[in-house]
Amino acid sequence: MKKLNGRVAISVLAALATSIALTGLMGIEQAFAQGEEASAGSSKLLGAGLAFGLAAAGAGIGLGFVGAAGLAAISDNPKMQSRVFIFVGMVESIAIYGIVMMFIILGQ
Repeated sequence: MKKLNGRVAISVLAALATSIALTGLMGIEQAFAQGEEASAGSSKLLGAGLAFGLAAAGAGIGLGFVGAAGLAAISDNPKMQSRVFIFVGMVESIAIYGIVMMFIILGQ
């Protein structure tokens, strides 16, 4: 499998973030046209989506780095497996915090 160049990956992520932001702004514009009640609902949905999406993206990137380093450490010393799993769990907890924030935002 061909590895992506760093600049290509960053430009793809920037294009995705721009398209998501523009889609969200269009939704907010339509909500303002409908009235004040719809505006609050769409802002909640946009905030909840951003909270979970950014947390999941950050956890995925972090898990890639921690997983690669963890596999290298386990291959050198198999006794390190339990410590690597602890670090992987710490990185994945970021996504769980994002889910919790999403539910807090939607619950208000």
